[in-house]
Amino acid sequence: MNSKQLTYFLAIAEEGQISKAAKRLHMAQPPLSQQLKLLEEELNVKLVERDRRGIILTDAGHLLYKRASHILEFMNMTTKELKELDEGYTGTLSIGAVASSGTTFLPFKVVNFHKQYPHISFQLWEGDTNKILDLLNSGIIEIGIVRAIFDSKMYHSVNLPNEPMVVAMCKDWEDEEQATQHIKLEELVDKPLLLHRSNESMIVECCQKNGFEPQILCRGDDVRSLLVWADAGLGMAIVPKSAVGLVPSNTLIYKEIIESSLEIKKAIIWLRNRYLSASTRNFIDMILSDLS
Repeated sequence: MNSKQLTYFLAIAEEGQISKAAKRLHMAQPPLSQQLKLLEEELNVKLVERDRRGIILTDAGHLLYKRASHILEFMNMTTKELKELDEGYTGTLSIGAVASSGTTFLPFKVVNFHKQYPHISFQLWEGDTNKILDLLNSGIIEIGIVRAIFDSKMYHSVNLPNEPMVVAMCKDWEDEEQATQHIKLEELVDKPLLLHRSNESMIVECCQKNGFEPQILCRGDDVRSLLVWADAGLGMAIVPKSAVGLVPSNTLIYKEIIESSLEIKKAIIWLRNRYLSASTRNFIDMILSDLS
């Protein structure tokens, strides 16, 4: 018993006559009668009785009609779901991201992707670059957003635009005589700084090249927490530019740091020679489209 036989039987049962069912199915009457006979022989039951008005379903015929309707509906739904899964309209997108990207760059991309593929669910993992690479290598995630330091022989990659750093501070820290949208790194001498751990070594090295040791008040793992502390007046947070406005505030101001070497380099990577789900391929295509 297959789906074609069930389709034939449903047409016969619903039309009540072999001739009408054959017309509905766009086929000749004798082959349809033969298909009904073969189905009865295969199941070893009588499915229909014939009278002057046409055909009448037996008890077995009524049962098969009920089951066949459900079976064909389930098969159609399964086929549709498999097609949508293969085309990336359903499924799960598993992403790993260095912590700062998880709260800045990534949410905006996910929002756009979700509008196009509303039935995709997400798994988000955060950590430093080494953790993201471990998750990628173990197959827990399919793509990762990491600092642009990786083995190009193992991974495909898409470099993201370099992102400048900004200083976030409450208005009380601003020098009214230098109320501009930019700030020089040397203006941070002796200022209490709030740094994300993933950016600490880069910032410290840059400060040292400019002739001073930064005064680090706090090291943290969440950009939003650093911004809240800065808004409370505890110090100046150095964060990626994409974090601007991440924490609603009327007193927090941002100044882009004038220092070309103080930029974050990131890339989206995925393993070579490993299958990617359709949802992941669609997400990568969206990123490439945004960057072009």
